[in-house]
Amino acid sequence: MSDKSKVEEMEGELTKEQPEENTELNDENIEANAAEENDEEISEEEISEEDKLREDLANEKEKFLRLFAEFENYKRRTSKERMDLFKTAGQEIMLALLPIMDDFDRALKELSKSEDKEMFKGVELINNKFRETLKNKGLEEVEVKAGDVFDAEVHDAITQIPAPDKKMKGKIIDVVEKGFKLGDRIIRHPKVVVGN
Repeated sequence: MSDKSKVEEMEGELTKEQPEENTELNDENIEANAAEENDEEISEEEISEEDKLREDLANEKEKFLRLFAEFENYKRRTSKERMDLFKTAGQEIMLALLPIMDDFDRALKELSKSEDKEMFKGVELINNKFRETLKNKGLEEVEVKAGDVFDAEVHDAITQIPAPDKKMKGKIIDVVEKGFKLGDRIIRHPKVVVGN
């Protein structure tokens, strides 16, 4: 055989071997690409699961914080209501005792006109003791006097009369019944006459 034929044979063998190697390389590349795609799908699934779990965790944390805040508000509100209840627990009894205080005031007014000063002193001592006891329980008189400006939130206007002068327009002319408050809450509004 000539040198040319030997060379051609060798080239033929090389070309035959190359497609086999190329197919092997192509198979390996395809498998590698498939493996990468599987890894990407798995990692995307893992990432999406991880993101979903993070989102669920964030939602649960938010629910917990809202529930905790709601419970704290509930505790604060019930504590305040309980304190208010203790402060005004005797409100009904105090309201029942207010007419007795009014009777004491009327009795003292009439007794001051009489000649019997000892009786006046005795009733005055009982009245003072009674008022001090109620004061110690939180009862306070709402301060109102003639000439004060009328306030509908505090005063109860029973009637309006023409004002004696222009300065008394919209002001209190007379106090018919005293008002009282228990703690910060008014339990009986003072009844007044207002000038217009």
